[in-house]
Amino acid sequence: MFWIIMEDQYMHTYIILFLLILLSLDCTALDTIYANQDIKDGKATLVSDGETFELGFFSPGKSNNRYLGIWYKKISHGTVVWVANREQPITDTSGMLKLSRHGNLVIRSGGNPMVWSSNSTGDTFLPGMKIGKDLVTGLQWCLTSWKSPDDPSVGEYRNIHDTNGYPQNLWWHGEILQGRLGPWNGLGFSGSPVEKENQIYSPEFIMNEKEIYTAYQLKSRVLQRVVLTWDGKTLILQWIERIKDWIVYANAVVDICDRFSLCGPFGICSINKHPPCICMKGFEPRNREEWEASDWASGCIRKKPLQCGNGSGDGFWKIARVKVPDTRRVWYNVSMTLKECEMTCKGSCSCTGYTSLDIRNGGSGCLLWLDELLDTREYEADQDIYIRMAASELEGLVDSLSNFNKKKRTLIVVLLTSTAMLLLFAVAYACRKIRKTPHMKGQGNWYALDAKNTSLQMEQLDDLQCYSLHEVARATGNFSISNKIGQGGFGPVYKGVLKDGREIAVKRLSETSQQGLDEFKNEVICIAKLQHRNLVKLLGYCAHQNELILIYEYMTNKSLDWFLFDETRSLMLNWPQRFKIIHGIARGILYLHQDSRLQVIHRDLKAANILLDGDMNPKISDFGLARNFVGHDTITKTKKVVGTHGYIPPEYAVHGRFSIKSDVFSFGVLVLEIICGKRNREFFHADHSDNLLGHAWRLYKDGRSIGLLSASLQASCVVSEVLRSIHIALLCVQHHPEDRPTMWSVVLMLVGEGPLPKPKPPAFFTEESYNELESLPSVDECTITVLYAR
Repeated sequence: MFWIIMEDQYMHTYIILFLLILLSLDCTALDTIYANQDIKDGKATLVSDGETFELGFFSPGKSNNRYLGIWYKKISHGTVVWVANREQPITDTSGMLKLSRHGNLVIRSGGNPMVWSSNSTGDTFLPGMKIGKDLVTGLQWCLTSWKSPDDPSVGEYRNIHDTNGYPQNLWWHGEILQGRLGPWNGLGFSGSPVEKENQIYSPEFIMNEKEIYTAYQLKSRVLQRVVLTWDGKTLILQWIERIKDWIVYANAVVDICDRFSLCGPFGICSINKHPPCICMKGFEPRNREEWEASDWASGCIRKKPLQCGNGSGDGFWKIARVKVPDTRRVWYNVSMTLKECEMTCKGSCSCTGYTSLDIRNGGSGCLLWLDELLDTREYEADQDIYIRMAASELEGLVDSLSNFNKKKRTLIVVLLTSTAMLLLFAVAYACRKIRKTPHMKGQGNWYALDAKNTSLQMEQLDDLQCYSLHEVARATGNFSISNKIGQGGFGPVYKGVLKDGREIAVKRLSETSQQGLDEFKNEVICIAKLQHRNLVKLLGYCAHQNELILIYEYMTNKSLDWFLFDETRSLMLNWPQRFKIIHGIARGILYLHQDSRLQVIHRDLKAANILLDGDMNPKISDFGLARNFVGHDTITKTKKVVGTHGYIPPEYAVHGRFSIKSDVFSFGVLVLEIICGKRNREFFHADHSDNLLGHAWRLYKDGRSIGLLSASLQASCVVSEVLRSIHIALLCVQHHPEDRPTMWSVVLMLVGEGPLPKPKPPAFFTEESYNELESLPSVDECTITVLYAR
């Protein structure tokens, strides 16, 4: 219990008013502000803009310490939004909150006259609160993380609105700058999507002689909060009454390009390019050897030096649609035009680039960079930047562009002339084709053509949307190569955006693919009936004449192999993340084998088919080769062996027999690859010719399994978890399927601590053991769909 000492009958209201001021809420916008007349159970109730909060002492998580805090009263018991004495916890129940006649709010405990006074930060950003700086008092409002879920004292992470140069939001881990949200450009923050149809919240930026801050207001009656978690994630959380829980509405860090200055000075990051870093026009890698090894930190340098002051006159090259560089070393003027901004930049030898401050109505204001350009990225926004360049270099680029345009015009004339005669024939042929082609009918049915040009009809799929080819083409920029994000056995994969703003991944059947209508139908029917947090979600499909297209939810972090087998990106996957991925994959496979309505054998589990969402949660994808089965011991035989070498077990590769133990084998290979960071088939060791399975087995027999661990994981690993995971993987890749555990046993072993059975030698553990497969075509990482067993 605690006491609130009231020195007059209205003091409880003053407490609430004072706390609201601490939280930087705009009290004038509130409908009602009041406290209960009676303080019961050590809590005071307040209502802010219709939402009810409680003020009182609490103990977070498993801690026995006591803290004064504010939390939601009517929903989500224990969701704390503000903590007073973060650094001075009370160790007993003698806590006392007092507001004196002089307006000082203090917490006292026992003999300690003052545990806390009213000046603190928090980890939660509520509507109406401010992040920024009071220019009169020097007070700064920022977000600071807790140390742990059980300890609300100030942690290692903080989000601030930095007022150096031109204000912008920065995310820090200790003294390391991790990322930033670009400056306000009139419509939103540079580097953040402008959600024109956002009906939930509206961001705002205020800068005057008294204060600089950002805030946001809710437009609808939803409950939303921004939280800086103890492990450094900035999450927008929204309360869903139906499930009585908070869901992640958005994550501040979306992809690898959100990492601060990934591409170094004068580099540009593009999530649609592989690798993501390129140099700006007129620049080249500072250290080409490091750059080609995917270490871009040293950035880029000019090919030709600037001639400022020599009368030659430097020029500017426009880079369109970008998140502007770091603005801590800039000069700005809010009243200049863009032309005046250019002249000002040209008149200063230290100016490296310029842009408009406000991009509304054609642009206004001036922002000049006076140093290296850091943390620039391509972005789907309306902001451009103009980069200073030597006149001779600029002339070369202009001439190159001019020659390109001349060739382009000539080519267009030739193409128009050569195709004019063909156009009439094409139109006539198309008209005849349309009359003979069956069309889509109804909501749930679709028709496509098989090799014999006959119509095939799918069963009703009421819970899946059938998209028109026009919708899909519009979403992907007519299947633009700039939107291509991958390539698989089925065909290319494109990133797209639907009309309602949802991001999607579009998988389009390639003309050269050895998969086809059967695999397309199989995936649509199969995955439409599967729902699990570790399976990718199919949103719909498109079947128009010979176009077969699958539409999935978009995974911001792409696939596991994109991280795992890249020397630089693999550093972003520490051991806790990899162990979490192993668990997620195991649970997903268990669902397929045992808990789903269909009972499915995937048959093509590999790192490329494990997608990662914004929180690095794994999701199994690509069900084109999956098969239904009945019973755990069912073994099926086929003449058409499908899958990927390095992941398929011997009984399947050689004899065409597959079962749930085939997926168990693939899972075991995946686990070893996740631990080692190397592909099974591409693994090389100077002392022997074993593949990854053989190397793991060799180390296990010698009692040196920890030697399999990637060097990048040594600082973050839990040795017992690593050794247990390797042991389980070796059980999964044993030669005979009857020796391998079920996925149910695998999941239990991963979460348990008991003794494990001794594994037998794995299959295909030396290069020699692959000899019997050498006559089979295609041994790369592409999916095999026409291998026949001998």
